[in-house]
This record gives sequence, structure tokens and C-alpha cells, in this order.
Amino acid sequence: MAEDQQLTAAGNEMSASFLAAKKRSDATLAKLEENPGKFTMLTGDRPTGRLHLGHYFGSIKERVAMQNRGVNTNIIIADYQVITDRDTTEHIEDNVLNLVLDYMAAGIDPTKTMIFTHSAVPAENQLMLPFLSLVTEAELHRNPTVKSEMEASGHALTGLLLTYPVHQACDILFCKANVVPIGKDNLPHVEITRTIARRFNERFAKKNPVFPEPSAILSDAPEIPGLDGRKMSKSYGNSIMLGATAEETAKLIKKSPTDSERRITFDPVNRPQVSALLTTAGLVTGRDPKEIAEEIGDSGAGALKKYVTESVNEFLAPHRERRAELAKDMDTVRDILHDGNKRANAIAEETLDEVRSAMGMKY
Repeated sequence: MAEDQQLTAAGNEMSASFLAAKKRSDATLAKLEENPGKFTMLTGDRPTGRLHLGHYFGSIKERVAMQNRGVNTNIIIADYQVITDRDTTEHIEDNVLNLVLDYMAAGIDPTKTMIFTHSAVPAENQLMLPFLSLVTEAELHRNPTVKSEMEASGHALTGLLLTYPVHQACDILFCKANVVPIGKDNLPHVEITRTIARRFNERFAKKNPVFPEPSAILSDAPEIPGLDGRKMSKSYGNSIMLGATAEETAKLIKKSPTDSERRITFDPVNRPQVSALLTTAGLVTGRDPKEIAEEIGDSGAGALKKYVTESVNEFLAPHRERRAELAKDMDTVRDILHDGNKRANAIAEETLDEVRSAMGMKY
């Protein structure tokens, strides 16, 4: 009975926390629309493989929109975070460079958006030391991402994975980012970053606060299912990669599972696999998945897969064309990354200097 009450209390607390974050998100977004130049955004990806349609609709599309509105946009390629739950950094250079290619092909402009890597910005990582002193072990253990990543990896909890949320706080705060676009699942990361910023200012910089308390901008992008109805994930092999060829995409869609009913209907609960295909088609065409289902009707899974293949390939054709053009000159792609790293280093050094001054550690 007591355990049930504790669970209910925890659920109510999470619900209240989410509602407060949603209210803050809506208010921040309204201000951002009015004056985008006052906002600095930080987002990023772990270079564990290629980007897929889920990444595009879940985050990249919004990053491009923010950049084009005039927000000061920054994208971190979190290469150090690959080893939170993996034993190898094999293929990491290839993965990093392919991320840059996909960003640019999708519309990220490196003259407007700073693209950089964790490992190339020492001063940013040095913020970990004072930041770790501002959180308790219990707070780190409570983070749901740490729990889920640990369970998924099957490894013992490493120090890096336990402190993952603090490292993300370094990513966000080193460039004084005040907005972080995320999905609901990542809200605890922004909350702990806000806590770290607040505690640092209270402890070391009461008169002249060093860090803003960033607001999460909660994404309203739907969760994009993979072709088999499960979550779209590189590890499940159910993802349509942005850089895949038209032939590879057609082959993947053709072998995706459906069910024995001939009539096509949109019913995510009872027909997750058919509905996943319809959701994909709806996203790339801008149409309602139910409308597509009605149009295909009794023509069956073959007709559905044909429609999805044609729609996806038509949608990705411009991206693939730009990507192929950019890939002809990988030296320029490397130069863009080196330039981003140089800019990030200058910002990180300045922030670390402020931190050391606030802590009385400049001798």
C-alpha cells in the first residue's frame, strides 16, 4: 500500500514537472518568435551510425527552421558519449563526417550554425569538474536516461554513463545556450542543467551570474515508428537512412512486415506494422495516414509498399542529390568541422575563464 502511494506521488510529481516545463516551453517559443536573435540553441547527436527519417522529422527539420529564423544555433557531435555504453570507437570518424554531410544536405548552413565535436573542445569538458560538485549521486541515479541506457547496454554502470547528464549540462552551458529543443523523454537532462546553472550562480556568482537557466522547447513531432512498428532505431534495422540509395530504400520497404488482412486501415494499436508504413508515407507527403489508407483500400500490402517507396524516394531525392555533391569534396567537410571546433574552443575558453574567475581560481 505504502509503495503504491509512493509511486502515485512520484507520478504526480513528474506530471506537475512536465506541465511546468510545457508552460515554460510555450512561453519561450512565443518570445523566440518575436526576437530570435536573443536566443542561443544547443542540440546534438551521438555519432553511433547514420541519421534516419526519425532524426530528420524528430530534430533536424526543427534545427534548420530555428537557424533560418535567426536563432544562434549550435550542434554538438557528441563523440565522447559514444563510449558511455559501447566498448569501441570503430568507424567513429566515418560516422562523424557522415553526420556533417547529412546536416548540410538537410539545410544546416555552417556559416550560421556551429558544428563541433566533444573531443576537440577541452575547455568545455573541463567544466565537468566544478559541475560535478553541484549534484549529488542520488540525483544522477534518478535520471531515467541513465537507468534505461544502463539496462539496454547490459554493462555495469560506468562513471561516464552515470555523469552523462552533467556532461550534457557542459554542452548546453559552455555556449550559454538558453533554449534546448527536445522530446519529452529528455526533459530530465534540461532540468538537471537548470539545477546546475542555478546552483553555480548561487554558490559562486551571486552578484554576476555566469549561466542562464536554459528552457526546454518541447518538440511536438510525433514518435516515428520504424518499418516494423517498433521504435525507429538503427539497432533494430528498421530505419530508412537519409543517405541510403533509392534501391536500398525500396528493398528495405519491400521486406518490411505487414499482416494478413488485405484491406489497408490505419490502426496503430491493432495493426502497428501497416500503420507504421502509413505514418511514414504521411510524414513525407504531408498527408493524413487515414486518407492514404482509404485511398489504397483493398489493393493490399503490395500497393501500400509501392506507395510508401515512391513517396519516400521522391521526398529524399533532393537530400540525396545535395549529399552526393557535398561528398565529392570531403576536405571541405573536414574544414567545416575544424572551423566549428575552433569557434567552439574560443567560446569554451572564455566561459571557463569566467568560471575560474567566479570561483577565485585565477592566480
